[in-house]
Amino acid sequence: MAVECENGNCHAWAARDPSGILSPYKFERRTVRSDDVSLRITHCGVCYADVAWTRNMLHNSMYPLVPGHEIAGVVTEVGSEVKIFKVGDHVGVGTYVNSCQDCENCNGFLENHCSKNVFTFNGVDADGSVTKGGYSSHIVVHQRYCFKIPDGYPLAKAAPLLCAGITVYTPMMRHNMKQPGKSLGVIGLGGLGHMAVKFGKAFGLKVTVFSTSESKREEATSLLGAHNFVLSSDENQMEVHGVYLVV
Repeated sequence: MAVECENGNCHAWAARDPSGILSPYKFERRTVRSDDVSLRITHCGVCYADVAWTRNMLHNSMYPLVPGHEIAGVVTEVGSEVKIFKVGDHVGVGTYVNSCQDCENCNGFLENHCSKNVFTFNGVDADGSVTKGGYSSHIVVHQRYCFKIPDGYPLAKAAPLLCAGITVYTPMMRHNMKQPGKSLGVIGLGGLGHMAVKFGKAFGLKVTVFSTSESKREEATSLLGAHNFVLSSDENQMEVHGVYLVV
């Protein structure tokens, strides 16, 4: 159970009100239980959700609020029943840290659809505690919600895969968008858009980026390697690629 206080074993950055301003904060992470993994956080990605909840944009923020759910780090302790992780492993923690673990979705490895899932931060866990995220020195999670990161893969690059990466990867797998030669259209070159282009290129797809910003052409084609860039506000460019604007 994470104890609300200004001292404890975990150093963090927390928002204390809807201003969204983060400041140093200390609290007590729970001790490692038999099925838990504790990891020292080395990197945590920045997601728009962090902005939304620190500023109470969804009107349900619980302060002090420690954001962050694109977590990568190194295992420092494992519980007695944990078999797939060991101290020193590189691991990641994503958007959820708990669920009912026994419904149809959980049994089908779709915990994100469980009606009782618990967000990594600003969620209420089974013990009634409010979860606190990855803008902190370490985190303790059930082994089910911890994922192995391949040895040698940079943790800084792994962190965004825990949210933006899986958000793009999952529908691509579900719709068989991993077959070389298929065409992939990416609307918007933001965080998820970058991931989509990189996955598409890795799968051998013909990637076209649609954007309202001409300034992103160079990045899309030269840096990320998209085959085509289309300025979506230009009707002629859209029509060349078989897309027609209807007003």
